[in-house]
Amino acid sequence: MAKPQKRYVCQSCGSVSHRWAGQCGDCSEWNTLVEEVSGVVTPFQAKHNLQGGGRFIMLSGLDADVELPERMASGIAEFDRALGGGFVEGSATLIGGDPGIGKSTLLLQAAAKMALAGKSVAYVSGEEAADQVRLRARRLGLGTAPVQLASATSTRDILTTLSQGTPPDLLVIDSIQTMHSDLIEGAPGTVSQVRASAQELIRFAKERGTAVVLVGHVTKDGSIAGPRVLEHMVDTVLSFEGERSHQYRILRAIKNRFGGTDEIGVFAMVAEGLTEISNPSALFLTQRDEGVTGTTVFPALEGTRPVLVEIQALVVRLASGATPRRAVVGWDSGRLAMILAVLEARCGLSFSACEVYLNIAGGYRVQDPAADLAVAAALVSALSERPVPVDAVAFGEIALSGEVRPVAHGPLRMKEAAKLGFERALVPAASTGEKTTLSLTGFRTLGQLVEHMLGR
Repeated sequence: MAKPQKRYVCQSCGSVSHRWAGQCGDCSEWNTLVEEVSGVVTPFQAKHNLQGGGRFIMLSGLDADVELPERMASGIAEFDRALGGGFVEGSATLIGGDPGIGKSTLLLQAAAKMALAGKSVAYVSGEEAADQVRLRARRLGLGTAPVQLASATSTRDILTTLSQGTPPDLLVIDSIQTMHSDLIEGAPGTVSQVRASAQELIRFAKERGTAVVLVGHVTKDGSIAGPRVLEHMVDTVLSFEGERSHQYRILRAIKNRFGGTDEIGVFAMVAEGLTEISNPSALFLTQRDEGVTGTTVFPALEGTRPVLVEIQALVVRLASGATPRRAVVGWDSGRLAMILAVLEARCGLSFSACEVYLNIAGGYRVQDPAADLAVAAALVSALSERPVPVDAVAFGEIALSGEVRPVAHGPLRMKEAAKLGFERALVPAASTGEKTTLSLTGFRTLGQLVEHMLGR
């Protein structure tokens, strides 16, 4: 038997070195190299190796008649939407989010509803005692759900117990950073422990057909703590986003081998737990009884779901010689700088002596490039102190030449706007031929939008 070799693994980036150093050569972080022993084989790896490896099957032909695994509904429609239709048997899902955002609450609600629907569910908490989980379930009104609870941190003990009987349909591990394997040296939460524990749990999921959900902590920069390879090992990576000061939460798929990554689930945090939001547009729009300068409504698109959000801009003129500030919340600051540059270079508007503040109402984060025209309209409105009509929405992409380019799914955006009572839309000129009940005003260039808003 080969002698185990020692190596040093960076706890920040996961890089491997054969000797200890005070600073990691890859990420330049200090005191992050921790010794671990390589060459250790886990029980599930040994079992897999003794079986002689796997066999090949044909993509088509006789093997194609084998019944494929079905989706398991979580009982929460918004959760299933983000997953692509529900859990897949034998899949591994990683969900991350800030502390207190509601990850454990969401998974406990899903586990309880699946158990009440007849599925076998096991919930393992490495952070809370079983009685504490039961207390939280009772507060959520789920105290009678037949969910198997356990408070454990040893991966071997958990898998040994689950292997004795019929494996559960769903296994929740809260959280993977608290799990440890006694075959690997190091404290729980280190790169080696997280990788080894996740590998054993994922192998159990593939061999027994259990859908495994791993809760992951996040670092101060918002990324999931632990080795980057953890996100490659799992089938689905979900991010639970939202500000703790706001009521809403968004479940977004970052990686999904069994579905798309463009769908989101929207929830609201209430006293009884997380509730689904079937109409997110009503959540992110404020009451607009009269026109307010610097505000525009933008129909964003999240997968197949349009979401109307309010874009707010504030322009403050400064005294001569003062350094202007640019502050952005919920949008890309680099794209704001580009829009300001196009407005100055192509439209003759001056923002160089003004402070510019941009905010997406409700804490929503917009990544859609179609928001360019709505942002430009809000900036022009704030600078000229002329409000955008309250019954109008705006969308379109702006090029550096000042051209307003068409965007995808224009009819779907306008349909959602008409459903919520809007009557007009500021759109690219190429989109004016779309069939809609809205009154469309098309613009080929950003200069035409400025002239329209300033009444030139």
